[in-house]
Amino acid sequence: MGDLTEGGGPGQPSLDWREGGVPVSRRFDDPYFSLAGGLAETRHVFLDGNDLPARLRTGFHVAELGFGTGLNCLALAAVARVPIRMTSFEAYPMDVDQLARAHAAFPELAGLAAQLRAGWGAADLQVGQVALSLVIGDARDCLPGWTGRADAWFLDGFSPARNPEMWSACLMAEVGRHSAAGASLATYTAAGHVRRALQDAGFAVTRRPGFGTKRHMTIGRRA
Repeated sequence: MGDLTEGGGPGQPSLDWREGGVPVSRRFDDPYFSLAGGLAETRHVFLDGNDLPARLRTGFHVAELGFGTGLNCLALAAVARVPIRMTSFEAYPMDVDQLARAHAAFPELAGLAAQLRAGWGAADLQVGQVALSLVIGDARDCLPGWTGRADAWFLDGFSPARNPEMWSACLMAEVGRHSAAGASLATYTAAGHVRRALQDAGFAVTRRPGFGTKRHMTIGRRA
């Protein structure tokens, strides 16, 4: 999940670590992935929520707000059987040592994780079949100037209650503006103001059962 702060520039996040190798943002007191199972959460929310891998085709483009540990990218690469693209926006990227410590929690992704770390520091890198473009900076500044259009969105910022800037109506409008016809989205949050902002951005949104202790999550599809 992305560590986005008001008026901040790119830099490394300040982390604590919980049992099981879970990194926690000190700024937002929020973990980067579920304490109940980060990979299972990613598969439930972001892959299943976007009907992936069934929709994947050559050139399919996934965009993400909040790269965090790269777990979503790794899970996507694990199921991609054709060349696809991913663009992820992250204001505070981890360093390679922080990534390695977080990736140790997912030994089944070790090969792909090593590939990600080997290319770390480049704006464009290859992870399995995923051609990843990592945009470093505040998404509120970077997304409006992005020239791409996504077929699926992973909305994975920290909790809207703790990082509201990442879920603003203006930013959700940019998500809509940078979506292809029929684009999907998925996010772990079901906060009412987020769902309303996504509806205003042109998405038909639906609540569905969340992961673990989360009662609901949100999926959406653009007309």
